[in-house]
Amino acid sequence: MQMVRLFAVLATAGFCTSAAPIPSGKADPSAQPEIPLQEDDGAKWEALKKYQDEKKYFHEPGQDDLLGHYDSRYFKGLLSYEEKRETQVHMMRAYLDTFREKGVETWIAHGTLLGWWWNGKMLPWDWDIDVQMSGSTLEYIGANLNNTFHECTSLSISSNQPMTRKYLLDVNPSIADRGRGDGFNVIDARWIDIQNGLYIDITGLSETHPDVLPGVWSCKNYHRYKVSDLYPMRETEYEGVIAKVPYAYDQILMDEYADKALVLNDFEG
Repeated sequence: MQMVRLFAVLATAGFCTSAAPIPSGKADPSAQPEIPLQEDDGAKWEALKKYQDEKKYFHEPGQDDLLGHYDSRYFKGLLSYEEKRETQVHMMRAYLDTFREKGVETWIAHGTLLGWWWNGKMLPWDWDIDVQMSGSTLEYIGANLNNTFHECTSLSISSNQPMTRKYLLDVNPSIADRGRGDGFNVIDARWIDIQNGLYIDITGLSETHPDVLPGVWSCKNYHRYKVSDLYPMRETEYEGVIAKVPYAYDQILMDEYADKALVLNDFEG
């Protein structure tokens, strides 16, 4: 079992300033019509796509591994690997520092947590950045921090010079509904780099079935966690700044990726 890293914050840590929220003009999603997802059924396919465009809160310029990880509002074109890496590191440092400064608890999850387990950094091939928080914290940021802009400065990983970026914290208005619903709004919030549209996915965890699964929290994508595996959180370092990881991080990773993800050092062969 890997020992948790308890490092001092390095000189990579920066500073952030926040702006007041702006109004959100998007409507709360409603129930999905009964339309089967069959592309060869032209009329129904078009109807489903129209429904998705209208009801899905967050939109991406495409659905593949590349285009599916940009926010359409700020997408200006695909980034190079180096630009993507620079953006992701700065974006994650800014997110973790901002939420820590505001006293808002959040922790790294999924592939982001796996990257931390290996070397305290992002996996070099990973386009996803995932973080989680409790349902009550999600409600708090929805009421107090939604549609706020945050300007953050930290050292560039390529030039080692100060670099300033601006981010939007955008909370999905469907956060009150903790069920999966139509599946178009499983992401609860995003931290978005407004320079290029890359983002961090933020999901909340709630006790959705206390009658049959007491003490178990889940997200809208059916990832389930025992509260005793999440808490008490462990403080560590990720990409040079202070971060939190779940208490039983190793068990959580093995449950999601199987044991081999913690021992094999080859990716896709």
